[in-house]
Amino acid sequence: MHQGLRHYLTVTGSYWAFTLTDGAIRMLVVLYFHRLGYSALEVAMLFLFYEFFGIITNLVGGWLGSRIGLNLIMHSGMALQIIALTMLTVPDAWLSIAYVMLAQALSGIAKDLNKMAAKASIKTLLPSASANNDTLFKWVAVLTGSKNALKGLGFFLGALLLQLFEFRGALITLSSLLLLVLILSIALLPRGLGKAKHKAKFTQIFSKSAEVNWLSAARFFLFGARDIWFVVALPLYLHSVFNWSFSQVGAFIAAWVIGYGIVQASVPKLLKKTHHGHGPDGRTASYWALILSVVPALIAAALANDFYNQYSLIIGLIIFAAVFAINSAVHSYLIVAWSDHDKVSMNVGFYYMANAGGRLLGTLMSGWVYQNQGISGCLVWSSLFIILAAIFSVRLPRAQHN
Repeated sequence: MHQGLRHYLTVTGSYWAFTLTDGAIRMLVVLYFHRLGYSALEVAMLFLFYEFFGIITNLVGGWLGSRIGLNLIMHSGMALQIIALTMLTVPDAWLSIAYVMLAQALSGIAKDLNKMAAKASIKTLLPSASANNDTLFKWVAVLTGSKNALKGLGFFLGALLLQLFEFRGALITLSSLLLLVLILSIALLPRGLGKAKHKAKFTQIFSKSAEVNWLSAARFFLFGARDIWFVVALPLYLHSVFNWSFSQVGAFIAAWVIGYGIVQASVPKLLKKTHHGHGPDGRTASYWALILSVVPALIAAALANDFYNQYSLIIGLIIFAAVFAINSAVHSYLIVAWSDHDKVSMNVGFYYMANAGGRLLGTLMSGWVYQNQGISGCLVWSSLFIILAAIFSVRLPRAQHN
């Protein structure tokens, strides 16, 4: 096996293991702290630092990755996740909102360090992917799609471990498994993996090409559009209006994420005939964003007119998952394709900083808009955000086809 491919598979396996714990810890926190008497909005507040510190992590993490190596960045993220899991094993009396937000901040930092390292490693470790747009698109889509499917599986894993071992037993199980993966990864990967030949200055983290800036702006609104309805509004609506149990709500959200991940991994095959071997371009991004913007608007219209509300929402969100997966896969490919080897970790870090910023705004708006305008208001705002993403995507480069 080619050495670069072997190292990439090690990075991917480590990322998959981390992703399972990331989904599991989120479900553990949601279910356990609801059981302790926290309101839904208080539970949502526990994740604000998770998203906020993702912005900082992606901004600085890409620069660090170019200087010290992607494997060290990834291993640091795994170590921080182990610390975050362990922090929550303290007695209930210690589990204040501030304390849990701190633990979630560490988990958010860990998540974005791992994601940045895994995405950047494709360009660094797989020369064949760098040389061929279709191959690069396939590898990026498989990595991103499998990550989302595993995160959905992590939701199930968290609920199962909570039922089998209670909260602290579940946390100890997850941290032990991740520690084992960390040790194996350290043993299998060489030092300095993905380190840039030329040391980037810290001031260069804001010095990006025009296409990276426009793509990052589009990503900000794309993921903000999802989280406006996904984080707080949807769980509350399913539980309070449809009278779903918490287990039903959790199962639907997990299935939605898994399905989204499966579609995302299949996007290169779905779009193969549309990009003529050149890979997606700016035209692809703007086209699919416009299609996506129609979906939440139609769901909102159906709910506003009481048109088979439950069917309209569920079927509409399934369609949203499929089209959103195409948008996300195209974006993830473009940021890697438009970055050279020495700048890939910095560009990916900057891009995912915008992603984290959009998720933070979406999380905040999800609670506020739902409280004042209901689920239909959240969906209308979602549609407006996607239209903004489409507008920014218009400025992205188009491929020159022969």
